[in-house]
Amino acid sequence: MKRLFIFVISWLGASPALASDKQNVLLSTEDSSERVPKYFTLPSLREQLAIQDGWTKERRDRIPKILQKYGVDAWLISQKEYAEETVFWSLKSARQFSARRRTTTLFLANPNSNNGIPYSHSYSYTWVDNTPAVWDNLKNVLLKQNVSSIAVDIHPQIAFSSGLHAGELEALKEGLGEEWTGKLVSEPMIAVEYIATQPASRAEWYGKLQSTAWAMISEAFSERVIEPGVTTTTDVEWWLREKIREMTYSTWFHPDVTIIDEHAFNISSAAFLDDVPGSEANSRAKIIQPGDLLHVDFGITALGLNTDTQHLAYVLPPGLEGSDEPNIPPSLLAGLKKANRAQDIVLENLIVGRTGNEILSSIQTQLKKENITGKIYCHPIGDWGHSAGALIGMTNLQEGVPVLGDLPVLKGMYYSVELLVEHFVEERGVVLRFPVEEDVRWVPTPGKEDEDEDKGRWVWAYGARQEKFHLIKTGRSWGGKARFLGSEDL
Repeated sequence: MKRLFIFVISWLGASPALASDKQNVLLSTEDSSERVPKYFTLPSLREQLAIQDGWTKERRDRIPKILQKYGVDAWLISQKEYAEETVFWSLKSARQFSARRRTTTLFLANPNSNNGIPYSHSYSYTWVDNTPAVWDNLKNVLLKQNVSSIAVDIHPQIAFSSGLHAGELEALKEGLGEEWTGKLVSEPMIAVEYIATQPASRAEWYGKLQSTAWAMISEAFSERVIEPGVTTTTDVEWWLREKIREMTYSTWFHPDVTIIDEHAFNISSAAFLDDVPGSEANSRAKIIQPGDLLHVDFGITALGLNTDTQHLAYVLPPGLEGSDEPNIPPSLLAGLKKANRAQDIVLENLIVGRTGNEILSSIQTQLKKENITGKIYCHPIGDWGHSAGALIGMTNLQEGVPVLGDLPVLKGMYYSVELLVEHFVEERGVVLRFPVEEDVRWVPTPGKEDEDEDKGRWVWAYGARQEKFHLIKTGRSWGGKARFLGSEDL
């Protein structure tokens, strides 16, 4: 999903990634034309709950190792109903819709034995209580476990690590007393790593979500939905929303369909007005015509997972019923090919352990060498559309992203490879911007799943990326004039 402003690109010099690192990055080269996206129906709600809770248990069982990694004895999450911590939504059961009363959970890095209860069952304690007794119970466990440091989510700039509400922090301090309050620490990477990293068991359903999103886009960008000269961009957006509802999925943002011209994606402050009722930017419906280059920004949500995809389509002039690429102006084909090359460069530099800003700098250096001008604004995805972890550029921050760009890329993450490139379209005599976006997931090197030094590889979450335009046919009886190429011949 595109964010905020777009300005002229600024290139940074940086040391290229080590060759040994790049050898560990494997790009999926499957041609998207070989795959036909399919719709996947979601299981029953009861089955979904079992699937999601299974994933959550896997993730919660990793928490002691995360705490050990960052050198703290305990992690404390506390909230009241409708004032939940951000991380609560990744920790809760799928049957829960909110916290109840005061819900306080303590996770331990190295729990002592608990009356013979096995380690795997004794690393966490949860109290649901609206009386002061919760603090006495909590202090009793802290004392028995000899805890010397307690991480709480109070980071001032990382949303996923700042979920402890100000009022709850004051109640926590008062309930714990001075001695235990003095052991509270902020370690933002605990919540970041817990939310950002995904168990391998999630991959199958994430691929199904990706296929369903592709299928929705493929149908939306076809003559089954679009009648050139009649259908508007807003019509397509609302068709997608209705399709999401029909399939019992949800979404985390309204679909955005755009006709690409020389002004598109040269975003100004007007971008902030898009969702303001009655604003001029909110009345942006345009009739789709033959010769148009279309763009969609689209995502779906299900099973606690989110997708984020941007694809391009071309509206064929009337009479061109085939689907061969020779029917598309060569400069448009070259623009998409350039965007694909930029995606390759991102994945070649997306190396575990490097920070988002280091990766951004290396990407920009390589783009400059290959004379590619554009924008890089990749983000983690998964539990949230814009999820926890290192940002690799933002549309208005091409020289580096403060704080979030300084976080490292972690194993087991999902990323949205989001970017645009500029390309001169000779047939129109203008420079157009080609925005694309596909989600990738990290997988370990076979046989090295438990090795700390394994850099792994990134694969397209769908199994492919867009390398050919979606094509929309125009009926032979169409009698209007095309907006762009060849309109004098139609």
